[in-house]
Amino acid sequence: MSKTHLGHTARKRFGQNFLHDEYIIDKIVGAIAPRNDQKMVEIGPGLGALTEPVCEQIDQLTVIELDRDLAKRLRHHPFMQSKLTIIEQDALNFDFASLVENEKKIRVFGNLPYNISTPLMFHLFSFTGCIEDMHFMLQQEVVNRLAAGPNHKNYGRLSVMAQYYCKVMPVLPVPPSAFKPAPKVDSAVVRLIPYEQPPVQLINVEKLNQVCAMAFNQRRKTIRNSLKELISGEQWNALSVSPDLRAENLSLTQYAELANFVASNSSA
Repeated sequence: MSKTHLGHTARKRFGQNFLHDEYIIDKIVGAIAPRNDQKMVEIGPGLGALTEPVCEQIDQLTVIELDRDLAKRLRHHPFMQSKLTIIEQDALNFDFASLVENEKKIRVFGNLPYNISTPLMFHLFSFTGCIEDMHFMLQQEVVNRLAAGPNHKNYGRLSVMAQYYCKVMPVLPVPPSAFKPAPKVDSAVVRLIPYEQPPVQLINVEKLNQVCAMAFNQRRKTIRNSLKELISGEQWNALSVSPDLRAENLSLTQYAELANFVASNSSA
């Protein structure tokens, strides 16, 4: 199977799979619905499969591209070059708040490299205060995890944290044949809309992340056992959450209760 598309060979270290299906591309751009009065930001424009049709609808687009060859290619694009602000940087380390102008929130989209999609999600969650919405192509498995609820096998730390920060809306399934080279997994597009006010109140969001990480790292154990370093046996009496539940049984509200308890108890 050829890994070369439009003269560029996909690089495994960058997790590159290039979207080429015109029907899928049209559906994604329709879901994004770019407008000129918005600050649009694309992560990983690659060969421009989404970049070009988006640029047909707006006058300015900021793109973040780590691959120098692809960034150079975009700089010399016959009709897009004047519309693009190209940032050659790793999105995992990028300060998305630096793109905000006149207190106007940014809109982010992209066909994300699957090898960094989960850590990139967590990085972006820290900037949700300055993001209006996000549209991403991800592995179907990751979209399932983002959207999963309690008592489901896909439910995990990513589910809880994503749903604290954002409304999660699966948009479109995408088959491997839509890419070159075709990945070995199914893909999907998801819309993430950050909440103005989170659905639960937290003393410290890092405590929620810590509690979820510890609980789901030992998901077969009861939370009494997986969280014993944070909550001692007798302290469970002060909580409404049953210590006999397992990680996948707890709702976001219950995780928030545990996180707030840990944050407010110096002995935890």
